[in-house]
Amino acid sequence: MDVDLALIELGVIMMTLAVAGRIAHRIGIPTIPVFLVAGLAFGSGGVMEIDAAMSFIEVGSSLGVIFLLFMLGLEYTPTELRESLRVNAGSGALDLVINSLPGIAMGFALGWGALEAVLLGGVTYVSSSGIIAKLLTDLRRLGNRETPTVLSILVIEDLVMAVFLPVISVLASGRSLLSGVVSGAIALGIVLAVLFFTPLVSQHVNRAVFTESRELILITLLGLAVLVSGLAEYAHISYAVGAFLLGIALSGRVAVQARELLHPLRDSFAALFFVSFGIGVDPADLLETAIPAIVLAVVGVLSKALTGWSSARRQKMSPAAARRAAVTLVPRGEFSIVLAGIGVSAGVEAELGSIVVSYVLI
Repeated sequence: MDVDLALIELGVIMMTLAVAGRIAHRIGIPTIPVFLVAGLAFGSGGVMEIDAAMSFIEVGSSLGVIFLLFMLGLEYTPTELRESLRVNAGSGALDLVINSLPGIAMGFALGWGALEAVLLGGVTYVSSSGIIAKLLTDLRRLGNRETPTVLSILVIEDLVMAVFLPVISVLASGRSLLSGVVSGAIALGIVLAVLFFTPLVSQHVNRAVFTESRELILITLLGLAVLVSGLAEYAHISYAVGAFLLGIALSGRVAVQARELLHPLRDSFAALFFVSFGIGVDPADLLETAIPAIVLAVVGVLSKALTGWSSARRQKMSPAAARRAAVTLVPRGEFSIVLAGIGVSAGVEAELGSIVVSYVLI
């Protein structure tokens, strides 16, 4: 690895983000869209291609998602989350049906096979936990009444992905359906066990983690977040879910320390997460898949808005809260890219990757 070139490339990226972020703050919008657009300048077909720094960017973008979801989990207790999941089970089912069907229908309309169509259905179904977590923070909505409902729907989606990803990976690779189903069932069992048994061990975990030393607590929190996320990914559970569940398990003084110490790290690495999307995109490819991507985006906005609106109104929230829930669920991101990667790596459909990237950016 050419260290000096990697440092120069990373420095250019971070300074570009600093300027773009200042512009976003000046005109009063979140930094996410400008970071995504900035990423296009550093990818294939952009003004500057990134090679030496890509290894760090890939790891850094994963850390960005981990820190985002870990700190989001700190805001809620297991009891609150379980109750919210129970209340929103119907909304989760509605979300699955009305948001996966457009992708499946588009896949068949393009002449794709069943596997490719189902992959695209997964892309249109799942919202971006990473982007939404950042939006909730940037727009100061963590304390809003509709936020637990939004988070519940996101967690349900991640649980579905914990089952869907192993199954679809097995099918794409040509292996048997039974092995994929078994892998998915094991992953779901682990997630549910952590969710329901966390209260039994939460006190012991907090006692073991807490220390008065800011240096040691920071190292401990970083180690725990990365380790738990890695183990979750190894068990075919999203590392984002692992980070979120770890945040739920921590409370009291540990949670207070975590919010204070990890805040700047979260924002820095989250910026790399959003830039990494743009880096992998050739702007010229966006034009080739514009029509199906635009159609899917329009339908996706409406279907996700319906999910958020109906979920909030079912709980008798105000129209304003329902509108916020509706638009907050719209962004797609990391899971959509992962699903596209599975399909492209297996060679199931050449157009899948470009359509998904265009769709996510729109």
